[in-house]
Amino acid sequence: EIKIIQYRVARRSRIMNALMLAAKNGKKVLAFVEAKARFDEDANLRWAARLEKAGVKVLYSFPGLKVHSKLAIVIREEDEKLEKYCYLSTGNFHERTAELYSDIGLLTSDTRLTNEITEVFNFLETFEKPTQPLEHLLVGEINLRSGLEACIDREIAIAKTGEKAHIILKMNSLEDPKMIAKLYEASQAGVKIDLNIRGICCLIPNKKGWSENITAISILDRYLEHTRIFYFYNNGAKDIYLSSADFMGRNLNRRIETSFPIYDKNLKKEILDFLNIQFMDNVKARILDEHHSNIYKKDDNATPVRAQLEMYHYLKRKQ
Repeated sequence: EIKIIQYRVARRSRIMNALMLAAKNGKKVLAFVEAKARFDEDANLRWAARLEKAGVKVLYSFPGLKVHSKLAIVIREEDEKLEKYCYLSTGNFHERTAELYSDIGLLTSDTRLTNEITEVFNFLETFEKPTQPLEHLLVGEINLRSGLEACIDREIAIAKTGEKAHIILKMNSLEDPKMIAKLYEASQAGVKIDLNIRGICCLIPNKKGWSENITAISILDRYLEHTRIFYFYNNGAKDIYLSSADFMGRNLNRRIETSFPIYDKNLKKEILDFLNIQFMDNVKARILDEHHSNIYKKDDNATPVRAQLEMYHYLKRKQ
């Protein structure tokens, strides 16, 4: 069995062709196709019609909401029991944007995640929210905003005890007034906050008496920085979430989004290395401030660090 959420679909999509082939080969296939994806409505609807013709069960949109999560699940019978494999991502299943966007995806069989992803798909199919609280995923319309606020509140509480408290947020846009107010509150409590916001940033960093513990940069380079990463120090536990959501009203109030934790220690280290490389950038990184000057970041390091190039070499060395 295969289930997948398609928010944006390429006009020539090998993924959609694979789903149709699976259905023709007798697999049970379900595709949730968002018919309200701006600029891609026509392509999505045409593909949905082709999927239905091939025997795929297609669900269209969600009343009053957009479904923006990037999820897929494959259920296989192995050794007379069912095994679930899930893919969670910060980016769409879209071959064209995959050539241009920088995203991170997780392929996992961790039952802590696969069982809750099953609950998300049940929600999409039945419109009925899970009867039990989600313990691992943060999902729009269920616990996304409250879960993120709880993570920030925990860092605030830790800072007030005099212990180290640190938040790193990388996303496309930061615009939601409530989340911005919560970050100001954290800064004033002594939480160190590092922001990497590619696009819209309505928060004013480094303002005395208000946000002096917040720094913010933006990176524009060859590839579109699309990854959303939320890091909370949490007394050394170093909690990391990857997400389909930005801190925008539309993402937190009117969309089904998914933020998912990274538990594997090696993957956590790789993501932290990625964040550190981004904040070391002194070639393409620009400093965000209240004057909108967007000056390029310069430091005492005589060696130029271009984050996207450095990350390429980092991954190449690992291989």
